[in-house]
Amino acid sequence: MTNSNKSNQNADPDEPDLLPAPLAYLNPDFLNSPDGRILRILSEYAEPLSRFRREKIQDTVVFFGSARFASLPDAQNALTILEKPGSATPAPLEKQPGGKDGDTLQAALKRAHAGVEMARYYEDARRLAHMLTDWTRTLPGKRHRFVVTSGGGPGIMEAANRGAREAGGKTIGLNIRLPFEQYPNQFITPELNFEFHYFFMRKYWFAYLAKALVVFPGGFGTLDEFFEILTLAQTHKLAKKILVIVYGKEYWNSVLNLEALVDAGTISPEDVNGFTIVDTPEEALEVLKEGLTKYHLQPQQHAKHAAEEGPEIAKTLP
Repeated sequence: MTNSNKSNQNADPDEPDLLPAPLAYLNPDFLNSPDGRILRILSEYAEPLSRFRREKIQDTVVFFGSARFASLPDAQNALTILEKPGSATPAPLEKQPGGKDGDTLQAALKRAHAGVEMARYYEDARRLAHMLTDWTRTLPGKRHRFVVTSGGGPGIMEAANRGAREAGGKTIGLNIRLPFEQYPNQFITPELNFEFHYFFMRKYWFAYLAKALVVFPGGFGTLDEFFEILTLAQTHKLAKKILVIVYGKEYWNSVLNLEALVDAGTISPEDVNGFTIVDTPEEALEVLKEGLTKYHLQPQQHAKHAAEEGPEIAKTLP
């Protein structure tokens, strides 16, 4: 008689049979626990890598900028609603947007006017992404080059994905799950719509597929990504050239005073040359085409082709 049979003979007939334990990789209690964190982190590396490989993505151009900018028609419509509610009998002031009191309404009007003014950056990002995608679709090769990529949300992110989509190209959205949900915009290529839990894994995919960064006017998040790339370049952590294009001279000259850092000795004078400031989509496209061609589209006989099985992740220096 086998040990198994002996065990069954000794089992209490009133006790239910012991069911198989769940497989570790199918156990949500474990996967969502602190002990499962390393697997969640690895998943946010391996799963995007698998999709980039499947979709034949070689490298990207990343657009950053404010999530709060709307398209020009949307911004004008928001202003119209405040200035002219548009009904035969306008709603009472307190029921209009921002209309709790006169001061609040004036503040809402001020924001709406600013929204119309800043909408030009949405339209410029959309146009630049369209023109860049038109150009990249003429490049030879089996894989997609310099694919327009954004953080996946509204504002400048939406504008970049929208322009690329309208040009008929693939476009990537690297979204982040937040307590106040940021939903992916409708213009992302569905197969390239990502959602991350960890900011640092999202940043990894922003930085290590990018061959260029286009920084439109924005807030803390835009500044964070902008200075992170500048820091990686300054500290020689990237073996490949990442072009940095800063869009909007008027905005950035009023926000940044890097010469003060030079005067204080906190950065070197040459560090302020780590990016190019432009003011039109056409100017930005020319800088991108020149730089991407010079650093990443070498003549065929001298080119080092990335392995066909995966994307060309930017190398780092020792």
